[in-house]
Amino acid sequence: MLYSTYTDKDVLMQTARWSAEGAGFAMESFTVLTLTDAFMPFESQLEVLLLKLHDVVEADGTPVLMRFFLSDPANQTAVLTVRLGFDCPVSVIGQAPLNGTKIAAMVWCRQSAAICRVGERMYKVTERGIDEYWFTGGLSDSEGSYHQTVALLDELSAGLESQGLTLETNCMRTWLFVQNIDVNYKGVVDGRNTVFDRHGLTTDTHFIASTGIEGHTADCRNKVMLDAVAVSGPGVLVKYLHGESHLNRTSQYGVRFERGTMVEYPDRKHVYISGTASIDNKGKILYEGDIVSQTNRMIENVGVLLSEAGCGFGQVGSMIVYLRDAADYSVVKKIFDTRFPDCPRVIVQAPVCRPGWLVEMECVAIY
Repeated sequence: MLYSTYTDKDVLMQTARWSAEGAGFAMESFTVLTLTDAFMPFESQLEVLLLKLHDVVEADGTPVLMRFFLSDPANQTAVLTVRLGFDCPVSVIGQAPLNGTKIAAMVWCRQSAAICRVGERMYKVTERGIDEYWFTGGLSDSEGSYHQTVALLDELSAGLESQGLTLETNCMRTWLFVQNIDVNYKGVVDGRNTVFDRHGLTTDTHFIASTGIEGHTADCRNKVMLDAVAVSGPGVLVKYLHGESHLNRTSQYGVRFERGTMVEYPDRKHVYISGTASIDNKGKILYEGDIVSQTNRMIENVGVLLSEAGCGFGQVGSMIVYLRDAADYSVVKKIFDTRFPDCPRVIVQAPVCRPGWLVEMECVAIY
């Protein structure tokens, strides 16, 4: 992975580019854009961000995923939607960037991908004979987090089935953003278990890599938002990552997701690491109340999962770090700046599903 950083008076842009051996050009890239001037009003911050995003897309190809992190989605989402101007999978979530600005963005680009819409919330991305299906911004008007989770996973499943795919075979990764996670997460867990039972996703088969994290939308009635990616194509192999020396199976405490998933294509591998915190292989929270130790153990756990996939932090293209307490930002930022100075990353305020976990991270690697 080749890393680069661009900074000016308004924006910090970190990019990771991957190319196959001998390709001579970047085939995939991740870029994280964060603003540097917290005194600009939202529309000015948005203008700066979108200008740089257009530069990224022009240089690095088709955007297969854009995610925007907002400090106040109720007031900002509509403005962003009107101004966006990209026809691609877009995820907009209320998770405030913790550098004091109002918006940040992450974009994943591919040089040779073709993209088309195949449903209200689903895009098909085709490259080298492989199809990816991105489902973003899934929302439901059902009552409560349980029913919304069931409705969203059912919608995802129906969308995949319309393309000849299934949730259990083809879905590689989900993100569940939960309003007031301390209250609503149980409904999400129970709803997912209900749907997984119907699809045969059990301890005897496999689950799906996932992050379940606090996140708000523009409408307070939305308790849950869903993003997901599925894959189909010849020669695709899947390996589920467990990290059993350091982490337990999630089913041991009633939750169903894989710690990570490696998707192997004929010419490259994508590694999706699920939301990972400071936990041991018995499912116990380690270092309660100690943000430094929790952060270091979390990074160690992620390293174990990456190693199981055959790679390491040098192949990571993007990181998202979630904090429960904004007061921990400076401490966590210093750790990441020291250990991963060049890797594209954003740190946002988003409590984890158990109050004792102060920090969680996820990442994507390519090699």
